[in-house]
Amino acid sequence: MGGNGGLREQLLRLLDVRLLDPLEILLEDDRSVGEVRERLRLRVADWADTIENGSESAAVRTIVRLIATLYPDDHAFAPPVDWWRAPLGQAVVRRIGHPYAESVSLATAGAMLGISRQGVHDLVRRGRLPRHADGGVPVVAVRERLLRTPPTEEPK
Repeated sequence: MGGNGGLREQLLRLLDVRLLDPLEILLEDDRSVGEVRERLRLRVADWADTIENGSESAAVRTIVRLIATLYPDDHAFAPPVDWWRAPLGQAVVRRIGHPYAESVSLATAGAMLGISRQGVHDLVRRGRLPRHADGGVPVVAVRERLLRTPPTEEPK
């Protein structure tokens, strides 16, 4: 699936913002949080490699644990459209589609595919992507289309 440097960087940023910074504030102790930060840096490389190169079951387990930890909520997982364009979103859609939805909006499908909402609309109109009964696009069809095209390489 390509290099996972962007995925590692995004995971590290998310862990800092969502877990470590609040913990540092609560504990008023940057030394102990620093130790956790270093341990997470090592684990993130393993997680990114598992997500991108590991077995399907290991990748799914890792993705589900990360999403449950980084995006805890009482509501369904519904990240903003641009989340799907980022390395983690792209890794998730390539590995499992959407972890909790059967279909997505045209805008979300576009972000998953790296094209515009209008581009998805055109694909649906031409019969290249099916329309879901709810008006969106089936996640399985988006994932299948995405898997037929190689991932874009990260700029160096």
